[in-house]
Amino acid sequence: MYFKEHGLDVTVVTFKDHYSAENAREVKTLVLPKTLPGKLSYLPAVLALRKILAELKPDILHAHFVSSYGFVGALANYQPFFVSVWGTDIYKFPKKSSLNRRIVEFSLGRAEIICSTSKTMAKETAKYTNKKIEVTPFGVNLSLFSPKEDVNKGKLVVGIAKGLDDIYGFRDLFKAFAILKPKFESLELHILGDGSMREEYEQLTHELEIDEKVKFIGRVPNTMVPQYMKEMDIVAMPSYEDSFGVTAVEAMACGIPVVVSDVDGLKEVVLENETGFIVPRGNPEELAQALDKLLKDEELRVKMGKRGIEHVRQNYDWNDNADYMVKLYKNKIAQE
Repeated sequence: MYFKEHGLDVTVVTFKDHYSAENAREVKTLVLPKTLPGKLSYLPAVLALRKILAELKPDILHAHFVSSYGFVGALANYQPFFVSVWGTDIYKFPKKSSLNRRIVEFSLGRAEIICSTSKTMAKETAKYTNKKIEVTPFGVNLSLFSPKEDVNKGKLVVGIAKGLDDIYGFRDLFKAFAILKPKFESLELHILGDGSMREEYEQLTHELEIDEKVKFIGRVPNTMVPQYMKEMDIVAMPSYEDSFGVTAVEAMACGIPVVVSDVDGLKEVVLENETGFIVPRGNPEELAQALDKLLKDEELRVKMGKRGIEHVRQNYDWNDNADYMVKLYKNKIAQE
């Protein structure tokens, strides 16, 4: 909607197994075939994409994920061509084989503009190209993620909003919560998100004897995330990997202090001792200590929350970030 309001007509082209009927109701969406296994499916997809591009004649082709859509877009040989890296496509994919590395280098080589949501991911991307990389942060909608009006009454809530996967440090969070539980009678842990690990995590909370204090909320629409997040006093993100800490940014926008692990994507967005605490990944004890400090000190939570709101408004306002992307598009179109 933002791009449409700024005079840009957007058509999404996606693989059949990535198609979202919900998203298609808001943005025109075309589907690429996926009839062959693995990356062999890219061959008919390239032909289909070339046909779509010949009909649409877009001013810009922008592919997301350099290892997949970026490769298909590069093979389509359409200019101007933008490509965005998002995480595993640049951190993991090129390290798996020499072929994968060549795919990434080829895709980046064909792109006229390369975008990264974080400085740390831009640095990683620079290992595979000498081109300039534009940092285009994934900002948050401040009309949705707005400051919470008051603190919880009668209970304390630590929360996390992530897909249920070990890379996000859930096991460490459960262990840290088990340490904290005897100290705070009204303490609860709210988990916003879902995934294949849910049953195993529920069993783990039972084994740790914290299950009666852990609330698995499940997946909710993005528009409802702020509602659930504002019930939290602290948001914890003990991730082992995170290319950009969007959940931390969303929490800070709501005036909620955060405790995050020391992965680069989280260290980039969190101001240590100002908007939250940064602890070593894989260390439930230090995670518990940082949470304990915030749980005991409401004044500190409020202070860090206010600083977080200010930090997000200055650096991660969706309108500002989207406007920068629009400028990149329009500048490139003007050059053609």
